[in-house]
This record gives sequence, C-alpha cells and structure tokens, in this order.
Amino acid sequence: MKISLSVTNPSFPDGPLPGLARVAAAADAAALDTLWVADHLLQVDPTAPPDDHDHLEASTTLGYLAARTERINLGAMVSPATFRPPTVLIAAVTTLAVLTEGRAWLGLGAGHHDAEAADMGLPFPAARDRLDATEDTLRLAHHIWSGDDGPFHGATVRCERPRLSPLPASRPPILVGGAGEKRTLRLVARYADACNVFDMPDEGATVRRKLAVLAGHCREVGRAPSDIETTMSTRLSPAESAADLAARARTAAGWGVDHLVLGVSSPWTAEAADVAAAAAKEVADVPATPWHST
Repeated sequence: MKISLSVTNPSFPDGPLPGLARVAAAADAAALDTLWVADHLLQVDPTAPPDDHDHLEASTTLGYLAARTERINLGAMVSPATFRPPTVLIAAVTTLAVLTEGRAWLGLGAGHHDAEAADMGLPFPAARDRLDATEDTLRLAHHIWSGDDGPFHGATVRCERPRLSPLPASRPPILVGGAGEKRTLRLVARYADACNVFDMPDEGATVRRKLAVLAGHCREVGRAPSDIETTMSTRLSPAESAADLAARARTAAGWGVDHLVLGVSSPWTAEAADVAAAAAKEVADVPATPWHST
C-alpha cells in the first residue's frame, strides 16, 4: 500500500513559499510515494476555509518541487484536458520527467469546474467533447513518447509532425482521474497505468463497483487488470492518528486499493505530514486484494 500527499491549499500562515518548501522536504524524507498538486487557477476545493483563496499554477509548482526534492514522485491530480493544448501539457510532463530522471506522472481528466472556466476564460466544452479531448491527449502522449513523429489526427487535435526532444528514458506513468463507468474507466483500461476513485461513506461499495466495471473494460480491450494501479482520494482528519490512518489503509486495501492519495482541508502542517509518513511506513508491505477477482 502506497500513501501520497495532495496539496490543494497553499494558504500557509507564513506564505506559500516557505510552507510548500516544508511540505516538500517532509514528504521527500518520508516513505511517501508522490506529491500531487491540484491543476486549477483558482481555489476550488469546496472544503477549504472561505478565506483561503491562494492557489499556485500546477506546472510551475511542479518545476519548483522538482528542484526541492530528490526521491518523491510528482504529478498533477489531475490536469483538465481542455486547459492547455495537448502538446503543451505533454511537453511540460516530458520536461519534468527528464529533469527529475523519471519522477513525473501525467495526471489527466476531463475537468468539471465550469465556474472556474467561466471566471478565467478557459475552454469548457460539453462533456462529450471534453472526453474526446481527454482521449486525444492520452493517445497523443503515447504517440509522442513512443518516438513516433508521424502525423496524429484525433477528434479534437491534429498534429502533422509531433515530436519532443529529449524524451525521458522511460514513458511517464499515466493516471486518469474520474470514475465515469461508460467512458472514463474505459479510457483507463485502454491508455492508463492508474485510475483514481473517491472514498465514499458506504464501506467501499462504490469503490468495489467502480473497480468491477474497470475490470470489465480491461477484459474488453484485452488488458490485464493487474497492470493498473488503483488510487483512492481521501481526506486526513485533523484528529486522525497514524494508527487510525493505517487501519483505514488496510481496509481500503481489502477493497482493491493500492494507493491512498491524502488531502486536507487546510494547508498541510508538519504534524499532519508526520501522521501520513508514519502510516505509510506501517502499511508499506500491505498488499491490495486483487480487485479484478472480486
């Protein structure tokens, strides 16, 4: 079982720079897998305190974190496919992978914050078109990272000679966010290395159902479900101890979850990061139940 930190709120009391640096140092020194950031231009976390408006652009922040860390993986949870041209997003992740020697994720989703898009002048087409853009970006990432510079013609993007240099030594892993059963989970089965589901107050019923649907899509496209890492976004409670979190992680492993992605409503503190780190060390050897056989 892996545990990661998701930084969605940079409204640290002493400012985003020293606060983020502290979180990065603590996460990098601990048994934590990935440091994720939210890819938004505004603070859109509905659980954030009303006065916490600070936010940091994701690609720039990941570049800063790359320079401040040595071990931990880095990624956006997740980048909306329509916020940037696909080649620009793929180039950003490629650069991060090269400069960190393979510590970068491509986290991608269709996006869902229409109010943010309207406020900031970002494209936000209909859901079907956003999913088309997501699939095109996934296909194009595989195309470019395979070294193929031939033409790419998708539903939403045309590239006559897409190429990036240098390419990373190995293809960055891809996480697709969202759990739509008809199309999003099919995109996971076809193109991704990891999915992301949400912790729900139903004792794992929703998670198990989503993973069963994903297993079905894997069978349809001829993919081994065991190839896909299952991540679950959840929140660390202010009163939760490392033992409490480790117990929750073991429960989630029984549902088929490989990897907990922890968020907090307020900015991360050193104490909260220590709880996550201690729990990660405790459950490092806990295997997930094979979800494709449940």
